[in-house]
Amino acid sequence: MSALGTRPRRTLARALPVTPGVALLLLFLAGPIGYCVYLAFTDLQLTGQAESSFVGLDNFAEAFGDKGFLNAVWLTLVFTVVSSLIGQNTLGLTLAALMQRASGPVRTLTGGIVVTAWVLPEVVAGFLLYAFFRREGTLNAVLDWLHLPGQNWLYTLPILAVSFANVWRGTAFSMLVYSAALNEIPKEITEAAQVDGASGRRRMWHITLPMIRRSIGTNLMLNTLQTLSVFGLIWVMTRGGPGNRSQTLPLYMYEQAFQNSMIGYATAVALLLLLVGSLFSLVYMRLLRTEV
Repeated sequence: MSALGTRPRRTLARALPVTPGVALLLLFLAGPIGYCVYLAFTDLQLTGQAESSFVGLDNFAEAFGDKGFLNAVWLTLVFTVVSSLIGQNTLGLTLAALMQRASGPVRTLTGGIVVTAWVLPEVVAGFLLYAFFRREGTLNAVLDWLHLPGQNWLYTLPILAVSFANVWRGTAFSMLVYSAALNEIPKEITEAAQVDGASGRRRMWHITLPMIRRSIGTNLMLNTLQTLSVFGLIWVMTRGGPGNRSQTLPLYMYEQAFQNSMIGYATAVALLLLLVGSLFSLVYMRLLRTEV
C-alpha cells in the first residue's frame, strides 16, 4: 500500500516543475493554433462583416478551385526546391568541404562573409538583392562590362531571382551545420581510403555523405521549414510580381487576409501550408531514423 501511494506522489512531484511551462505552451501556442483551426472553417472577414458563420470545408474547396492558390503552391515548391533543397544544401556542403582544406585566414574570411549575409535582417537583404537584380543594378552593370546582354531579372525571371536571394542569405546555416559534421568524421577513415587509392569524389560519395546523413536530414528539414515561411525577402524584392509570378503561399495568404479581407479563407490556406511543411518533416524524420 505504501509503495502504491508513493508512486503517484513521485509522479506529481516530477510534474510540478514543468507545469508552468506546459501551461504557457497551452496558452500561447496551442490556444492560438486551435483558434486558427476554428477560423479556417468560418467566413470571417477583416472588414464589412458583423459576424462570421461556420462554412465547413468551403474555404478548402475554394482554395483548390482557385488558380491563384494553385499557382502559389507551384511557386512555393519551386522556390523551396531551388533555394533550399538544391541551393543552400549543396552550396553549404561545398563551402564546408572546401573550408576543411583551406588555410586559417581563408576560412576566417570566407566564413565571415557568408555569415554576414545570414545575420543581415531580411528586409535589408531584400533591398540589397533588389539593387543587385534590378534593370540598373549591379548584375547588369557587370554583364555590360563583360559585353554580355543584360535584362530586367525581376521581371523576366522573378522566382529564380528571389530563389537566388534566399540561397545567398541562408547558405551560412548549412555551411555551419556541415562544417560541424565534417569535423566529427575520424581522419583515420579518410586517410585510409586515400591510401587505398580512392579519389576525392569516391571518398565524398562512399564515406563522407553516408557518415553525415543525419546532419543532412536535419539541415534539410530546418532549411525547408524556414524557406516555406519566407515572406519579407520576396515582398521587398518583387511583392509577388510581376502579376503573381513570384507569389508564394505566404504572400498569397497576406493578399487574401489583408488586401481582400478574407481572414477565414487565408487561415485555411495557412493550414494547408502547415500540412505541406508537416509532410516534408515526416520525410526528413524518417531519414533521420534510418541507421547509417
